[in-house]
Amino acid sequence: MIESTPPVRLVTDFPGTALPWPLLRAVARIAEAPLSAIAERLHEAVRPYTGGDALVIFTEECTGRPQKKSGDGEVVARVSISELQQLREQVAAKGPWAGTAQIAGRQRQAFALRYAPSNALLVITYPGTAGGRQQAGDMENLDLVSYLWEMAARRIQEKVKDAPPSYLLESRAASAERIRVTGELVDLHSTTLETILAAARSGSLDDATARATVSDAAAKALVELRTHNDQTAELVKEPVATAFERLCEDLRPLTRFSGIDVQFIEPPLNGRALPGEVAIAARAIVRGLLLAMMEQPEVRRVRTQWDCDGENLLINVRDDGRGGLSTDAPNMERLQRRVQALDGRMEVDLMPGWGADISVTLPLDPPASPADVSGWNLAARELEVLQLLAAGQRNRSIAAALNISENTVKFHVRNLFRKLGVASRTEAIALAHSHGLR
Repeated sequence: MIESTPPVRLVTDFPGTALPWPLLRAVARIAEAPLSAIAERLHEAVRPYTGGDALVIFTEECTGRPQKKSGDGEVVARVSISELQQLREQVAAKGPWAGTAQIAGRQRQAFALRYAPSNALLVITYPGTAGGRQQAGDMENLDLVSYLWEMAARRIQEKVKDAPPSYLLESRAASAERIRVTGELVDLHSTTLETILAAARSGSLDDATARATVSDAAAKALVELRTHNDQTAELVKEPVATAFERLCEDLRPLTRFSGIDVQFIEPPLNGRALPGEVAIAARAIVRGLLLAMMEQPEVRRVRTQWDCDGENLLINVRDDGRGGLSTDAPNMERLQRRVQALDGRMEVDLMPGWGADISVTLPLDPPASPADVSGWNLAARELEVLQLLAAGQRNRSIAAALNISENTVKFHVRNLFRKLGVASRTEAIALAHSHGLR
């Protein structure tokens, strides 16, 4: 006898309240957001609770694009890093901030929150002169807004940690370009202000008070300009000791329960600061190597060491296994591409019966001719294909490395030829090499 199964009844009624589908959809969109869309999706999620005409995220996790913006065009176009740095100094690690701040070139009412683990800043601006303080002060859903912001900030951290080689290339190019432009502006305005100072101090002016006023104003402007230059340089750098501490913190949960003794040899405290994209890649590379080594049988000890020679970050990871680490495994190939994306090199020494010894060298300075990837308007996958082309790989190996078909590789190569304005594989490789891709 076949017993009938009672029909499944979907529960759609919840005691006392309706299920908040718009909010749940907003949470899901934040949880799966790419870096390029995270500000827009967070803005959509919090706007019903905060109001405001623009949302800005300032995060040093993303060295290439530290600002992520959505909303009012004037704020999006004109807000500066120095303004956000000054505002962040006023925002406590816990609790909201509301008040008037210099944003996008003028005083605006704003509401701000800081995410302590990464020191990221969320800013919501309001039109007019009084809306922001009242809106933030009366906000009934502050806990919800804080939760959505923390989710977005954690999503940024996760995406940066898992960044593909194309992201590292783009970040390095953007960082180098920002440093170049800032340096040019500093040189230009320093020359101008020093000329003013020389004229004011020459004695050709009879009015001593006027000379003193001009001299003081120009000197103050010169100091402020150089301070902005220092802030920009610091934005894309991380002290090597701090970067290593973050690595240890990231790996602590993994090493605590693995049963494997992981030894950390710290870099010198006076080592050269790391560009942000190098620090991010270095931590990801060590994590990947450690996971690969821990998958081997009979590995009981792993040692990781960082050092600096003034021009490179030197990474060494060694285990005490049997030396059977597979360098052709997909995870090892991904790590190799991360290293290549920063013009570095990885050397693997397998010693049968003694273990694996892996050395990674990451240059601290970008190539003399940084890759101008933005000018080519390449998609992320196209950039990865071009990088592998420039490294001398054929279509079959590119397909295997990226886990795509050879036909898909051919499709991307045709698009590359069109976007780069070349007619052959040789021309594409030569152009890539001339722009620093190796």
